[in-house]
Amino acid sequence: MTTTFIHERPDDILQNLIRFNTTNPPGHERACVEYIQNLLAEYDIESSIYALDENRPNLVARIKADGQAPPLMLYGHVDVVTTENQQWAYPPFSGEVIDGYIWGRGALDMKSGVAMMIAAFLRAKFENTPLQQDVLLVILSDEENGGNYGAKFLVEQHPYLFEGVQYALGEFGGFSMELEGHRFYPIMVAEKQMSWVKITVQGQGGHGSMPVRDSAMKKLSVLLHKLSQPMPIHITPVVEEMIKAIANELTFPKNVIVKQLLQPKLANKVIGLLGPKGSLFESLLHHTVSPTIVNASDKVNVIPSEITIEVDGRILPGFSEAEFREELVALIGDHTIDVEIVRSDIVQTDVDMTHFSLLKDVLMECDNQAIPIPFVLPGVTDGRFFSSLGIQTYGFTPMNLPSDFNFIQSVHAADERIPVECVHFGTNAMFKAIQLFNHVE
Repeated sequence: MTTTFIHERPDDILQNLIRFNTTNPPGHERACVEYIQNLLAEYDIESSIYALDENRPNLVARIKADGQAPPLMLYGHVDVVTTENQQWAYPPFSGEVIDGYIWGRGALDMKSGVAMMIAAFLRAKFENTPLQQDVLLVILSDEENGGNYGAKFLVEQHPYLFEGVQYALGEFGGFSMELEGHRFYPIMVAEKQMSWVKITVQGQGGHGSMPVRDSAMKKLSVLLHKLSQPMPIHITPVVEEMIKAIANELTFPKNVIVKQLLQPKLANKVIGLLGPKGSLFESLLHHTVSPTIVNASDKVNVIPSEITIEVDGRILPGFSEAEFREELVALIGDHTIDVEIVRSDIVQTDVDMTHFSLLKDVLMECDNQAIPIPFVLPGVTDGRFFSSLGIQTYGFTPMNLPSDFNFIQSVHAADERIPVECVHFGTNAMFKAIQLFNHVE
């Protein structure tokens, strides 16, 4: 009977990670992180725990190198979003393998990426891979709820842990995306920035039995309609390169249509023509605002005189909070409505494409049909905190997904799952990336 080591079974690692319910809030990532720490210990890899809350720990491990090159960091989070009010075909924390897929919350975001990193990290240790640079593995809590207990805490309280680190591999990127028979692999090199906004509308209140015409509810309905409209088009350098790279692979007339996304006066029409696939480009060409929480009257017979809504704003890289707010106020177009920025995690940094070609080579070696392209992530990751230390993150958790699989729409959704094959593909690609980084002069 042949015995395989755990680094050869990243799918097993992923199944075990999913079985820890790390829904955030409250998180409770401790048991999951301790499981990872025990895996590392089996390979004689020391690790350290850093925690603002003992139930929300972060782990840092390091494989020492022979050379003196700057360290390479691999990092990912083990907390996940809620499954509340979702209908799942299989229990979301079972990690079951059904029809070749591993099912469960975190299968895509991002316990699969963490499993890839762990397996590749363990393999580097097991095989005594020649290293010119230290390799750090950083396992984080609390990414899904602001990072206060995770990356933000480490960067603010323990920045020395990342001394000398210039480049990191994290989420999200390296997943395949089929367009017109071509297999593109977006590699994240930048991300939109988060801006949480509170908007307050006021109007005449009163008793529910006596309707009023100038109510806050009426103003709210007008406001919500305005917030559903697109904000102005902005073509950032990375998105421009991404669109050109896609268009160059398409045939006439689709290549011409896609290139029109770079024309501000035509872009919104083209997005509409692209149908569901256009939603990705919409988020990459605009600042976006999504109303998520409404606070009004707490009694059914009271017409509220004040209503607040909380809005999830996402700002394109290179823009400031003030520029975003100015556009939002213009979109609302009503000076009586108060707009307050509650939290923004904006770091102005230049995109460093130094190692994009290295990761491109990795994907093309692993999949001869791969067309790697640069990518701006519509959401935010812990990369925004590490960028404040001058660390460039490349979103690189590779997945050779089926042609009909929509990665973006599956993240955070019911029936989140990943093909078993993808976990092995990504682990192999991650290990190749570690090797290539250590041959860069």
